[in-house]
Amino acid sequence: MKSFQDRINEVPRGGWIRAGIWSALYIAFVIWVAWGDWKSLGWLLLLPLIVDAFTTKYINYSWWRKYKDTKPALYTLCSWIDAIVFALVAVYFINLYIFQNYQIPSSSLEKSLRVGDFLYVSKMAYGARVPQTPLSMPLVQHTMPEWLGGGKSYFDNPHWDYKRLAGWTSPKKGDIVVFNFPAGDTVCLKMQNPDYYTLKHYYGEALLKQRKDVFGEIVTRPVDRRENYVKRCVGEPGDSLRIIDNVVYTKTTSPQPSPQERENGWIPEPEREGLQLNYLVQTDGHVFSAKYLEKIGISIADRIQIDATTWHFPLTKAMKAEMEKNPHVISVTVEPSDRGGEVYPLGHNTWTRDDYGPIYIPKKGDKLMITEENYRIYKRIADAYEFKSMKIGEEYEFEMDYYWMQGDNRHNSADSRYWGFVPEDHIVGRPVFIWLSIDKDKHSIRWERLGRGAKR
Repeated sequence: MKSFQDRINEVPRGGWIRAGIWSALYIAFVIWVAWGDWKSLGWLLLLPLIVDAFTTKYINYSWWRKYKDTKPALYTLCSWIDAIVFALVAVYFINLYIFQNYQIPSSSLEKSLRVGDFLYVSKMAYGARVPQTPLSMPLVQHTMPEWLGGGKSYFDNPHWDYKRLAGWTSPKKGDIVVFNFPAGDTVCLKMQNPDYYTLKHYYGEALLKQRKDVFGEIVTRPVDRRENYVKRCVGEPGDSLRIIDNVVYTKTTSPQPSPQERENGWIPEPEREGLQLNYLVQTDGHVFSAKYLEKIGISIADRIQIDATTWHFPLTKAMKAEMEKNPHVISVTVEPSDRGGEVYPLGHNTWTRDDYGPIYIPKKGDKLMITEENYRIYKRIADAYEFKSMKIGEEYEFEMDYYWMQGDNRHNSADSRYWGFVPEDHIVGRPVFIWLSIDKDKHSIRWERLGRGAKR
């Protein structure tokens, strides 16, 4: 057996260079992960293994290469295993800490982000989360593909506490944000939309458990295994928020604002080109051609004719103005708010999706006196996100920052108006740019959207 000195002498210069580069990257990564929790520096004990892999090679990871000529089948099998394991490990760490691909599945952000857009989502922008369920299949959120047998794609244990690494910023008003669905902690597998809590409100928990043929098994999911949603942040921690006639207003206030604070200083959200509402379009009986509706920008799925003279379309301000120019159009009126259904907290207020609040968005460290009026608004925070006791007549201190998220397609978006606050531990990342966009109507690539920024 070669001595340690002989192994050192045989290491080429390139081996030392590669060992130095990978060691520096590993040290930087461990410091980033361990920042504020220095016990994690214990991962540096693996550093000698990295150096050995490029230099002295006491551990022979490539033992199978010597069988290339004598046992080609074994060599080929080990080559494939080596490549697959390396790819899975690389993808696992890249997806966890650097970036993730995300496809827009619904029209909640039309026309800002389109159905069929594929996004590069930065995990580093807001700080990557240390995985809470670290043993999982890469590229799979919570359920294995059918061809791999279905079932959960992760192990419940070990389960690590929430920790977010240092990022460049935090979500700001106007940012488009990817986050785990807060109401996705409990799911009826055969009916996932609407969410479990909405189904429970309308049908009752007993019926959901009895009718498995309709609703399916009821399962629970940890934070990082809940569905990924993408919406726009319209309210930050410490903001008060209200919606008047479909316009979002915010202001910074104390948790328990004075009467003067309640009435003064409301700032409307900026007008955005992609913001749209549902409208009822009354005509003289004219039937719109597919070519005309395509020119206006109305997708096939959104072309709904109610009766001989009434149409239902989601329209931006510019699209509405264009529609009103049509000589066959008699009127264009916004869809009534009662079509939006009940809003958060379910069954306990007279708010609507179009006229909502005011509501205070908690900030970490806030102390709030719990009253009969605000108890139902904040009870879910204590029960589902912070796992603490909340009682009427007592002061409650919030342990996390919370956000308010809404879609730009305001009447076709299941968002905070329906399920409440988004806790900071649910934040996944910020979309940076669109790397691919498929037009679902034309089954073609939208070349003009490729490379477009997705922040605003």
